[in-house]
Amino acid sequence: MAISDSLKSVKSRIAAACVAAGRPPDAVQLLVVSKTFPGSAVREAFAAGARAFGENYVQEGLAKVGELIDLRGQLEWHLIGPLQSNKTRPVAEQFDWVHSVDRLKIAERLSEQRPPELPPLNICLQVNISAEASKSGLLPGEVAPLAAQVATLPRLRLRGLMAIPEPGPGALAQHRAMAALFEALKAEGLALDTLSLGMSADLEDAVAAGSTLVRVGTAIFGAR
Repeated sequence: MAISDSLKSVKSRIAAACVAAGRPPDAVQLLVVSKTFPGSAVREAFAAGARAFGENYVQEGLAKVGELIDLRGQLEWHLIGPLQSNKTRPVAEQFDWVHSVDRLKIAERLSEQRPPELPPLNICLQVNISAEASKSGLLPGEVAPLAAQVATLPRLRLRGLMAIPEPGPGALAQHRAMAALFEALKAEGLALDTLSLGMSADLEDAVAAGSTLVRVGTAIFGAR
């Protein structure tokens, strides 16, 4: 299937999931996950209407930012994979969003290294909602203290939370736990608007729980 057709199909899934959940059809943003796919695939998705792209690996993402520099003013680049402290500078300089902040040190470095002439860097805190040893992220009880600290840092804008629930019968409960945590932080006065939750296989559960952004790659570009 052509990327344009796959993109249309995914957007239809998202709209249908929103309607099923009693939410407006445009309540959820699509982040196209382009990791491991070439810049030409990103360009094709852009031609089909996609504007926000997610990359897992810093070097690969930076290479695509450079390759597609002619589209830079129209593209939004999101880092959704782990970020080491020695790679924060190019990310602060080149990306628009980072979804995977789980330590104050990383947030502080991004704040210090974000060029003042650029808009604030959008930040999501990554939560290990399934408490898997193999996954990065904060445990739920660690989120509020870090959120309060990150919200005060200059040149950053704390937008919300990100998680990768464990697939299986418990996934919907994990999605709902993330939504509850998101709402609790907003109730504490944090101006959050982004719950980055849901991928190709579980976007319907994520939307039902309250996700505002789903990260989809395989359903658009095909298997990696």
